[in-house]
Amino acid sequence: MATLQIAANGNSLARPDAAAPAAPAAMSPLRMWAAVVGSTLGAFMAVLNIQIVNASLADIQGAIGAGTDDGGWISTSYLIAEIVVIPLSAWLARVFSVRNYLLVNAILFLIFSVACAFAANLQQMIILRAIQGFSGGVLIPMAFTIIITLLPKAKQPIGLALFALSATFAPAIGPTIGGYLTENWGWEYIFYVNLVPGALMVGMLWASLDRGPMNLKLLAKGDWPGIITMAIGLAALQTVLEEGNKEDWFGSDFIVRLSVIAAVSLTLFLIIELKTAQPLLNLRLLVRRNFGFGIVANFLLGIALYGSVFVLPIYLTRIQGYNSEQIGMVLAWTGIPQLLLIPLVPRLMKRFDVRLLIIIGFALFAASNFMNVHMTGDYASDQLFWPNIVRAIGQALVFTPLSAIATAGIEQENAGSASALFNMMRNLGGAVGIASLQTFLSKREQFHSNILTNSVSVFEDATRDRIARLTGYFMSHGVSDQALASHKAVVAIALKIRKQANIMAFSDTFFLLGVALVVALLASLLLRKPGQLSGGGAH
Repeated sequence: MATLQIAANGNSLARPDAAAPAAPAAMSPLRMWAAVVGSTLGAFMAVLNIQIVNASLADIQGAIGAGTDDGGWISTSYLIAEIVVIPLSAWLARVFSVRNYLLVNAILFLIFSVACAFAANLQQMIILRAIQGFSGGVLIPMAFTIIITLLPKAKQPIGLALFALSATFAPAIGPTIGGYLTENWGWEYIFYVNLVPGALMVGMLWASLDRGPMNLKLLAKGDWPGIITMAIGLAALQTVLEEGNKEDWFGSDFIVRLSVIAAVSLTLFLIIELKTAQPLLNLRLLVRRNFGFGIVANFLLGIALYGSVFVLPIYLTRIQGYNSEQIGMVLAWTGIPQLLLIPLVPRLMKRFDVRLLIIIGFALFAASNFMNVHMTGDYASDQLFWPNIVRAIGQALVFTPLSAIATAGIEQENAGSASALFNMMRNLGGAVGIASLQTFLSKREQFHSNILTNSVSVFEDATRDRIARLTGYFMSHGVSDQALASHKAVVAIALKIRKQANIMAFSDTFFLLGVALVVALLASLLLRKPGQLSGGGAH
């Protein structure tokens, strides 16, 4: 496959960015698709393990004796390791060869998945989850890289559709699987569930990927200043985003120090990458029109994708009192339609302008959130059904076309950087979205609670009448002391106000998610057709 080594500014790029698994002409179709399916299966499991564990976090915390606050590190350690390794994967694949790198990490992912089920305390679980996240994080960008380097251009939409199952379907179906396994089998099985598909993944990769020589000399020539500053900066930033709301953000010295470390490290990383002759990531790809605006849209998609999966379970638990299995059944309707629709998207891409599909997808995803802005206390699974269906259709339509148009014209030697940046920014968008929504939800609940509380006065006849009726209710149900019954009546009214304030805060949060997707839609309007690209390469 010939590629034009032309950067966005017109300068030639002599640096090979990623090790290509093999030239498409050198592989039979069967082996080619085995490599694609095996790698995307690994990416699916890596993403699935974020949400499947979150759905069972309370059970895991109780089993290993972790407190509610500290137990969050079970997820945080996985996410930190994952987001750090994603940008490193293209370079490490060149060092160890694609086959060795993928197979070793796929096997390590399975080993440490099982090991997590045997963790005896929080410290062990955090270490095991970090290693699981590091090995699992490798599987995400490598699957993307294999698709855009190994498949012929005409077949890439099919490969990207398979990858979309990991990016959008896995987060949606994760709580369903996690809830069912935890309620019926025990939390350990959320880790055991990786074994069967994992064995299939390893077998497919083993049979399909060509052996390649390792190039350990690259370790000495690596962009170590960039690697170190990136790892420190991303780890600090991810910790700030995960722990910020719990620690009261900049009211905590811990968060302030980490924020300074993240800002300084990532600034140095940007400077190093733009000045060094052999950068870890080719950041100049971001000035290419489609890739740059595609990254913006993908970042906002990550905010909404992971943010909605974060908000809905909290709403169903806090307001409706659902258990993890019931929550999973509600969220299943954001996943099942995608499983049916995503395989059809490549055909739609052949018949329609891919930009139109992206715009419709973002519009439907935004509409699904706007449909939830008028929530009431009775707003439960039945009322969420159609918004979830609309959301599923939107997600199914947007991801594959967005991936295709953003990476159109990316040379094979730049595929590793493109894959790392595209996947890292979506994950980072998810982290930013969840952190922002946690704070936003808390602040809006306080805001609505203050307004509702101020409107309820004991000097109002309606308030006194309500207290009197509730007092009578409690006295007729076993409370003999009138003062105690009156106190319980006041508490009941306060809880009612708190619940209503929470519902209004959730409505505001869905509105915010809808706005983020409208901005993503506006960014997608600036995308060009792949044939109109200038300054980029072509296969």
